[in-house]
Amino acid sequence: MKIWLFVIICILAILIGAYPLIYVFVDHKNTFLHSKSPEILGHIVYKTAFFAHITFGGISLFIGWRQFGDKFRSKYLNLHKIIGKVYVVCVTISSLCGIYIGFYANGNSISAIGFICLGLTWFLTTVIAVIQIRKGKVINHQQLMTYSFACTFAAVTLRLWYPLLIQITKDPASSYLTVAWLCWIPNLFVAALINKANFSR
Repeated sequence: MKIWLFVIICILAILIGAYPLIYVFVDHKNTFLHSKSPEILGHIVYKTAFFAHITFGGISLFIGWRQFGDKFRSKYLNLHKIIGKVYVVCVTISSLCGIYIGFYANGNSISAIGFICLGLTWFLTTVIAVIQIRKGKVINHQQLMTYSFACTFAAVTLRLWYPLLIQITKDPASSYLTVAWLCWIPNLFVAALINKANFSR
């Protein structure tokens, strides 16, 4: 069961990790950007932050899942470190850009605060995880990286929850306000359960 769950997570991470490619092959009027006002789209800082957020966030999602698994870390420690460094750089860029574009989130302050808090949590868990491994605290590092990837995986859970909420509520606006929090807070609870199962022995 655990293996199949891990496989599903990996497949979803890879698929959504490739999501930024849609902006290369699909007209922007058929993407998320179409929901933004011309004033925001004309803001070069916003557009730069948006594309940096989805690009580096996509990479972190695409490679982050590979960091989990004792056998992989033991057999390919150097590769684990290289992937980890790339992951940290990508998360740092994407999270900070995510915090910035969070101020322009669709909806109101409820959704804006939700996405800003996600960006802050994502950034802090990752940076503190790096600090912990530099201090030689491997378990603390692993636990924090589990929380970090839970935030990374919000890109997946957002795309799962949002259409489901729309089907339930028939209200896209309120669904978006809800998903701004629902896409990541339950992920952290799942991460806490995983950490408890893996490190409470």
